[in-house]
Amino acid sequence: MNIFRFAGDMTHLISVLVLLLKIYATKSCSGISLKTQELYALVFVTRYLDLFTDFISVYNTLMKLIFIASSLAIVWCMRMHRLVKRSYDKELDTFRHYLLVVGSAVLALIVHEKFTFQEIFWAFSIYLEAVAILPQLVLLQRSGNVDNLTGQYVFFLGAYRALYILNWIYRYFTEPHFTRWIACISGLLQTALYADFFYYYFISWKNNAKLQLPA
Repeated sequence: MNIFRFAGDMTHLISVLVLLLKIYATKSCSGISLKTQELYALVFVTRYLDLFTDFISVYNTLMKLIFIASSLAIVWCMRMHRLVKRSYDKELDTFRHYLLVVGSAVLALIVHEKFTFQEIFWAFSIYLEAVAILPQLVLLQRSGNVDNLTGQYVFFLGAYRALYILNWIYRYFTEPHFTRWIACISGLLQTALYADFFYYYFISWKNNAKLQLPA
């Protein structure tokens, strides 16, 4: 493991912790897209099927379990928790996320590294993660104002993907047979989706003002 991947993993973990803090401390999920969280839960469950077949390291296994458990816990809270579910912005969270699932599944069947059960699901999870943030970004644009914890969550989530690009560049120059091109291209697309958010996040930070996105 290189420093860029470790930094990316830690940034990803921070994003999850920030979101859990928002939900459990405020008993509110206002500004959070349930559809994006459901997509992430599906991403981690399908990507980490190798938990049952391969052991890489304790760190690797622990991170996989954390991301699966946290994503399912967030979905449960937003759907089932008596107080949290009341604050869900259902009328703003109307993105047709099932289209992203179908599109990712079709693409995984066409473009993959190996035609095996695990590799197809791995490719599916990579494609789906690249676009899973779309319902969240649309919800934030519709609401306009973004609270501090939600803004921090999305920022760290985007930063995690940006750090993974550095990880892939490092691996390309240091590994003789680097083959994860699907992850590279999908990661570039995913990071690009955050560009508009990053711009307004930087403006709000520079001006010490509340983050607002154009409707």
